[in-house]
Amino acid sequence: ESKDIDTLRAGCTKKVLGLLEDMAENQKDKYVTFWKEFGKVLKEGVGEDHTNKEKIAGLLRFASTQSDSPAQTVSLADYIGRMKEGQDKIYYLSADSYAAAAHSPHLEVFRRKGLEVLLLSDRVDEWMLSYLREFEGKALASVAKGGLDLDALADEEEKKQQAEAAEAFKPTIERLKAALGERVKEVRVTARLVDSPACVVVDEHELSPHLLRMLKAAGQDAPEVKPILEVNPQHALVKRLEAQPDASFGDWAELLLDQAMLAEGAALKDPAAFVKRLNALLLG
Repeated sequence: ESKDIDTLRAGCTKKVLGLLEDMAENQKDKYVTFWKEFGKVLKEGVGEDHTNKEKIAGLLRFASTQSDSPAQTVSLADYIGRMKEGQDKIYYLSADSYAAAAHSPHLEVFRRKGLEVLLLSDRVDEWMLSYLREFEGKALASVAKGGLDLDALADEEEKKQQAEAAEAFKPTIERLKAALGERVKEVRVTARLVDSPACVVVDEHELSPHLLRMLKAAGQDAPEVKPILEVNPQHALVKRLEAQPDASFGDWAELLLDQAMLAEGAALKDPAAFVKRLNALLLG
């Protein structure tokens, strides 16, 4: 540790990053090969080298809903260049695997609106995101967080329809809250679903379910985070639930929550009870 070593380290880092930037710009096929081998290591640099964080961020590559492929080829600059008029955030979704991310119900409204979402499934991604909050003035926003401003994605007519649906569905929301009790933090009408009956999200400043699962798998202490259940009142399954008498409503509510948890990638605490409940409702 000396001034000379610091100068050498900074010079070498600058030289290597310059070579990588040139390769990414002018030898794209070569950079794809480099990224496959060293991409995860480069992601670590976002948190370990604050001085060069912006340059390293420009070299990162991700899978995206734009390509519908697990190949990590999309840069943050590519994403910004394709942003819709009025869009001010870089949307992403982290999950245990590419397939889990690509098929997540959280993407439904974004696909319908033609908004691109980055799909993150490397173990290092959650750690990287704790350091990479924005790029070129655009904030990174998780589509699985409950605090996401979905109103910004809707026009006035859609907002009106959503407000009317939420008002009409209030009695069922209260029944769901009573039936699910301590299993959920909140139940509310969603604006993010198109084809799915329900999904679970967490608050803006809570750890993502994906990160919590990683911490628990590593034997680390992780806080207990109760999910927020968001319900799509237009879905046929939810309409059927709404019509259930009190005697069977609880089982339908539990089934709805368990399905949403499974779609998010969670492991059910009592899978046998889920199967038993599902079979009973199918036979009924």
